[in-house]
Order: sequence, then C-alpha cells, then structure tokens
Amino acid sequence: MLYGVSYYPEYQPFDRLEQDVEMMRAAGINYARLADSIWTLCEPAEGQVDVSWLGPVLDALHAAGIKVVLCTPTYAIPAWFAKRYPDSMNRRLDGTPLPYGDRQNVDFTDPTYRRLTERLIRALLDAYAQHPALVGVQVDNETGGRPIATPRAFAEFVRRLEEKFGDVETVNEVWGLNYWSHRLGSFDELWAPVGNTNPGYDLEWRRYQADLVAEFLDWQARIVREYLRPDQFVTHDVVGAHGLPHADRKKIGDVVDIAAENTPHHTQDHLAHPPVGGHATYHDPDGVHGAYQLYIRGDMARASGHQNFLVTEMNPISVGGAGHTYTAYDGQWRLAAYTCISRGANAVAYWHWHSLHYGNETYSHGILNHDLEANRCYDEVARTGHELQRVGDRLTDLAPAAEVAFLYSPDSRYAMVSQPALSEPGSMRPDRRSYERIFNAFYRAYFDERAQIAVTHEVPDLAGHPVAVVPALYIADDATLDALVGYAEDGGHLVLSFRSGYADTFARARWERAPGRLRAAVGAGYNLYSNVERPIAVRADGDADLTLPADAAATAWMDELVLEGATPLVHYDHHTFHRFPAVVTHEVGRGRVTYVGTLPNAPLGREVARWVLDAAGVERAGTGLPEPVRVNRATTAGGEVLTFVSNFGHEPLEVPSPTAGTDLLSGDPVTDGQVLALDPWDVRIIDARA
Repeated sequence: MLYGVSYYPEYQPFDRLEQDVEMMRAAGINYARLADSIWTLCEPAEGQVDVSWLGPVLDALHAAGIKVVLCTPTYAIPAWFAKRYPDSMNRRLDGTPLPYGDRQNVDFTDPTYRRLTERLIRALLDAYAQHPALVGVQVDNETGGRPIATPRAFAEFVRRLEEKFGDVETVNEVWGLNYWSHRLGSFDELWAPVGNTNPGYDLEWRRYQADLVAEFLDWQARIVREYLRPDQFVTHDVVGAHGLPHADRKKIGDVVDIAAENTPHHTQDHLAHPPVGGHATYHDPDGVHGAYQLYIRGDMARASGHQNFLVTEMNPISVGGAGHTYTAYDGQWRLAAYTCISRGANAVAYWHWHSLHYGNETYSHGILNHDLEANRCYDEVARTGHELQRVGDRLTDLAPAAEVAFLYSPDSRYAMVSQPALSEPGSMRPDRRSYERIFNAFYRAYFDERAQIAVTHEVPDLAGHPVAVVPALYIADDATLDALVGYAEDGGHLVLSFRSGYADTFARARWERAPGRLRAAVGAGYNLYSNVERPIAVRADGDADLTLPADAAATAWMDELVLEGATPLVHYDHHTFHRFPAVVTHEVGRGRVTYVGTLPNAPLGREVARWVLDAAGVERAGTGLPEPVRVNRATTAGGEVLTFVSNFGHEPLEVPSPTAGTDLLSGDPVTDGQVLALDPWDVRIIDARA
C-alpha cells in the first residue's frame, strides 16, 4: 500500500529537504509524487536542459524508504515557450489565443510542443528511470479541462470526419443538415465549433476531444515505457467522479497501466451520512455531499478499466482556495483514507505536503500549514501511516464486493451538454450537467439503501450482478439496447431511467414510440413528457409493496407512461398527471425491467431501490444499523473477506459486529454480534481470517 503526498521541494521558501523527509518518514509516509510543474527549472532557456537538481531529492526520499512516482512536467509551459512559439498556444473556440499566466494553455497536438516535451521527458528518464526510488511515472496531469481548438486541431477534426463518414452526403444525412439550410457541399464548408448548434456535430466534436486526450497520453506513455523496468508502471491522474469535460476516463484507463484518481471532497458536516447538503465547489459542480461522494469516486475509478487504482490527490488541511477552507473534523482524514482503500485504492496520497507561500494555490493547503510545523492534520495522517505500515499489505489489491452494476455512458453525458434534459434547479437555465445529475441521483438511491456498487462502461460486465442500473442512456446503438434486454431475459433485474433509448449514436431522436427498442421489455411506452418545475408528490399503487415516505417526490422530469403490460409501482399525486405511473416494472424472460420515468428525490429513490433489491433477492450489509454507519466488504488478494464498518457522523455509536474475525487495526478478536464502539468518524476493519 502506497501512502503519501505530492511533494514540491522547489516551492519551499528555503532548503528544508532533510527536515521534510524526516517528518514524512516519522509519519509513516512511504510514497511521494514529484515534478509535475518543473519544466522551467529543468530548462530555464530553450536547449539548456539540466535535470541534475532533482537527483538529491530522489536520493533523500529513497534513503528514507519513500517510493517515488515521477511526473512528466508537460502541463505547465515556461514563459519562454509561450513567447517564442505563440502559434503553439491553444485557442478558445472563437479563435482567440489563450494567454500565458495559467496552465494547460498549449495545444498538446502541436509538433513543436511535442518535440520539446519529448526532449525533456527523455532527459528526465535518462537520468532517473532506473533510480531505485522510482516505482512509476505519471504522464501529464489532469488532462482534458479545455478543448483543443486551434486551426490545426480543427483541420484534423474535419479529416477524421471524412475518414469516418466517407462522404459529405452521409454527414448531411446523419446530422440532419437540411435543418436551417446547413447542408454541406464539401467538407471544407464545415463551420468552426464556436458557431455550432447542431447536436450531431457537438457529439462528434466532444468524442474527438476525448480521443485527443487519450492519444496524447498514449504518446507519452509509449515514450516512458522505453525506459521502465517491468516492475514500474505508467499512470495518469483523472479528476474525480465524472472527470473533466473533454476526457473519457475509460479511454485514459486503456492507455495506462494503473488508473489514478484525484479525490478532493467535502469535509466537516458535509461528509456526514445522511448528507446535509451544502454548496457546490470548483471540484464538485454537482453538489455531491455526504459519505457517498467518496464511494462514487472510488467506484468510478475502478470503471477506468482496472480493478485497483491510485488516489493521487486527497484533502489535507483543505482543498479549494482562500474562501473555501473547511479543515476536517478529527477522524475524517483517516476515515476518508480507509474508505478509498475499501473500494480498491492501492495508494492514498494527499495534495500536498506543505502549503505554498505564493501562487494561485496559496490557500489550497497541504498537510503542513504555512508555518511548516506539525498540526492535528499531520498527527492524524501519521496515525494512519503507522497503521498502514502494519497492515497495508493486507489492504492491497482488494476486490470490493458489488451486488449492483451501474452502466456509464460518456456519449450520453456529451449529448446532454448540447441538449440537456433538465433545467438548473430553481431556474430556466439548461443544466449542462444533466447526465451527471441523473447518474448521481440513482447512485445515491442505491448507496442509501446499502447496496455495494460497481460502475462499468461495458454491457457484458453487467452479467453476474443481480441488479443493473442504467441511468439516462440517451445515446445508444441497437446492439447495446438489445444486450440490455438480454441481460434481463437471462435473469437480471434491469433498472432504466427516463431518456434511456431515446436517441441513436448520431444524437438523432429515434423515429419510434419511446423508449424505442426498450419499449416491449419495459412494458410501457410514451410519446409525451414534461419538465417538472416543482416537485410532484407521489403515491404507491395499491398492490405494490412500497411504503413511500411523506416527502417522497418526483422532480425535474416526467414521462407520460402508458401501460402496455407492465405493473405500476408509483403514480403521480397530481391534479392532471395522476393517471400516469412514475415507476413501472415488467417481467421479461427470467428477469425483470423496472423503469423510472422521473428524477426521484432521495426518499423516493431509496424506496424504489429497496423494492428493486428486495425483488432481486439482494441482502445488504448493515441493514438495520444507524444511518451514519456504513458497512461494505472486500476480498483480499488471498481470498478472505474484510468488512469495513464506518461511522459517518459526529456522535459515538455502539453497533453489533456484522461478522466474526479479528479487528485488523487493533488486533483484537471480534465475535459475530459483538458490540463495536465507534468514535465519531471512526472505522473498524474486521478480518474474517481468524
């Protein structure tokens, strides 16, 4: 188990390498990530490459037993590069160049940029690839925040369109360019993306941007692999949960050896379960609060294509900025670390070691504050580090349990940026993050009901899970829809949300009664739908085994479902829409399809999830325990089961142990049903290997 920090000795106000390394060693830290922004230090003027200053840092870390992941310092360019090569700078969609002074403002497809970054990468790896401290290399950093919109990138986009579609007449057909007289006579008539309003074009542009990110990282990874030993790895840090707008985490996962996740999260009361709400932040535009923010990030990280992953950035004192400093309560740093590990993290690292004394991120604090002294954050990090020194090997390569599989659709996410299904709450503005909002609402429903979840991008991965949830699969081909029906016919319980099956892979609304090819399996259809301005009360149908809380409600959207064989579970309690069911279920082959035609609020979502899980015969760990207590299980590399019992609340609790074994962290024996004392924000790990 790697446990550590991002370390920037080049940002310290004075040389304190020896003291920093000693404090890390004393805290049980065994990992450091270095060098993501050192281009100008290694090459202060073009061609003057000298990376020797980094050697003493690696040597000192190695002497303390600290392993290193070295970054390729390619996401922040020197000032001399921007001044000498202005044509290499990225451009906004309107064609104006991005100015210098920020980061990630260069066109990473540019030949000059590629030539100079390759020289720097090779210089670093020539010097340090075989250093005994080095266990891996991170290629670039959080790539995909901006589209590449230079004339070169647009010309390549047009070339790929021609390659994909063959002729302009096909583009005219699939994008529907008779509309508004947009019909093209040749590919060179295609307009720039800044003026685009066509959803088919927008979808292809966003796919293209995600491809550029993956291709850029693959280009770097292929260079790096020329130098690495078989025991060293290549990684890239994806921004947590849904990721950056112009990146596809699955495509990135396919070009690296192990996925990495940056996981900033809410703290204090906003880490509690049940969630207490709160404001959105720059790292959480969807406003996901509570315990499930950690679980969804871990489950999304595994969806990158690898069972296990690295957490490369996590909250130290605080993450955000001068007006967003919410230092964690005692216990929250430790609880967050073990929660990530329980979902398959093979590394937990904090961003970053010390708070910076200058620059844009002065108040995105490290473990040490600006005084560079130990504090209660350091003390808690050290407590966890000492525990992991003892039991970290036991927690490495865990396989988290999962009864429910969620299917993730990047194409549907992209399409709902162009044509959002929802409005922003309390306004008429389109919610460009409609897909994320729908996905998160369904994930929370099953998390609240104590299901353990796996996220996947592939329909075949749903097999073996008794329940599969498919939120807002707006963009899908016929084969995908047929495969989902096949999952249900083979005995699975398929849960679909509104907007599923509505459009084809070109973002064209299907010309058949919705939900299209899913209609027969759903046992209901609709040809009208409506946004919902205010929550609508709902009622359970008389024969349905549901007990809806008084505050259960339909929000944001409703399909006017007409039954065609399905059984209604929930109806709208509304003067006009009362005749339409909000949730229906239908037996299909050896399984079942349940369709949710609205965006459920948390109470409605949880009760529907309970019904689905009960109908599928899924037993949930921790049922009957107090709400702040979450129980989840994972299997060790040796095949034994670990049970994590966590208290996401500020009150101490006593709960019966859900299993027998040994308390991994204390070494004490535990019997089944024995009372476990949980401090606020505490975690116990029960090892079934007696």
